[in-house]
Amino acid sequence: MRQAGSTVKHLAKSGGLGVDLASAFDASPNPYVLLTPDLRIAGVNQAYLEVTGSSRDAILGRSLFAAFDSGSGAEAVENIRRVRASLEKARDTRQRDHLAVVKFAMRRRGDDGRDVLEDRYWSATHTPILDDEGEVVFLLQHTTDITELQRLRESHARPGRASAMDVMLGGAVLGRAQQVQEDNRRLETERDRLTGMFMQAPGFVCVLSGPDHVIQMHNPAYGQLVGHRDLIGKPLREALPELVGQGYYEFLDAVYATGEPHEGRASQVLLQRRPDEPLESLYLDFVYQPIRDAAGDVVGIFVQGHDVTDTRLAAERQKLMIDELNHRVKNTLATVQSIAIQTARSHVDPRTFAEGFQARLLALSHTHDLLTRSHWEGADLRDILQHETEAHGPQRVSLVGPPVALGPAAALSLGMIFHELATNAAKYGALSAPEGRVLVDWAVADQSRPVLRLSWREIDGPPTAPPARRGFGSRLIERNVRHDLAGEVKLDYANSGFSAEFSIPLHLGRAS
Repeated sequence: MRQAGSTVKHLAKSGGLGVDLASAFDASPNPYVLLTPDLRIAGVNQAYLEVTGSSRDAILGRSLFAAFDSGSGAEAVENIRRVRASLEKARDTRQRDHLAVVKFAMRRRGDDGRDVLEDRYWSATHTPILDDEGEVVFLLQHTTDITELQRLRESHARPGRASAMDVMLGGAVLGRAQQVQEDNRRLETERDRLTGMFMQAPGFVCVLSGPDHVIQMHNPAYGQLVGHRDLIGKPLREALPELVGQGYYEFLDAVYATGEPHEGRASQVLLQRRPDEPLESLYLDFVYQPIRDAAGDVVGIFVQGHDVTDTRLAAERQKLMIDELNHRVKNTLATVQSIAIQTARSHVDPRTFAEGFQARLLALSHTHDLLTRSHWEGADLRDILQHETEAHGPQRVSLVGPPVALGPAAALSLGMIFHELATNAAKYGALSAPEGRVLVDWAVADQSRPVLRLSWREIDGPPTAPPARRGFGSRLIERNVRHDLAGEVKLDYANSGFSAEFSIPLHLGRAS
């Protein structure tokens, strides 16, 4: 870092008058320090060195608060915070900022040769220096040591009223300036607290200004809602052009014109939340609240709301599920009624009727259990087969085939079909003999229009023959396959063992 005089001389010279501004800076009796935007010391004048008891070599290039730390303790930390806040305010707003009174301790050499901290009182003005583009390149701090004035005031202070000495020394004015400074600090703290609450609000919040609804500020939740776009300073019609034709511009115009708030409940909106991707449909609860000035005129609109898309979709899903449940209950009752009628026709004896009816209801219940586990989205073919044949042991029933996802309707129908096949095999077919087995093989053909091909073969059981009359089981199988599943089935009662060949389309809605 160059010497302060050299540094400042390269900053500015007046060509018209030929006056060396850097020399005037160095010769001024008022203490000045020139800071970079990150608050490092770029230059100082001699008066500043004298009042702070420092040297150029010791402080140039260092952070202001590393060069002068004001000691330790909560009070010292607060004093540093106030000075830093004033400097940052001047830098960020590009406006001069004042500190009427601030306590900031300085190090000096004591009588015993050791450094000690001495409390000093200062009045400071912080001025931003801008380049041709309006950017802050330096901050000029002008400080005045008012320690003796402050101590003299305090020594003549009288509770509840100002003394003559206080008035003579300007203490009343200084006191009022200090009070204003404290009030401003409290207001700034409150403003920062409210801004923090605004930014951290769980719902989306946005402030619009003027009749064009220019976006002045918004919180992160609003940014997330609209896809984290660059919004600040843009009229809403430019910032969110996809809202055209959806009515929201018109709602805002009406609020600005009439001063009457507007509220929306689960209002649908289409937003482009990602570039070059389709619009997303969202549902919002929101309020457009007019913002008025001191005269009562509308100057802007406060937007606040919540994304209730998940809640709305959950309600729609619930309604669909209730409607579907009603439909399935009716279908199940119809199925139970049919089972009861058909079973009664096949069983004259009440005892055998009860056994057959209960077994078929349990088969229906087992398939319902499988569907319930998947929230009635469907079930796998192998799971249904295992449910209906597991009582006979895995060593006696061979299941070979790929995973096949079935819809609820197909699962219920096939569950009943496999129950009838397993029951007949246990009573009259292969599973009624000690060595008998059942082989079930399946595959899916034609993936563009998938068709399930399933074979049920019974081997090593007693000889079979076509039944003298068609029983309930065979009628149920044929009716479910043809009417409920839109498929085909071939039942073969060969002497070597019963077999059934199924062909069921999986691409049809009622089958899948």
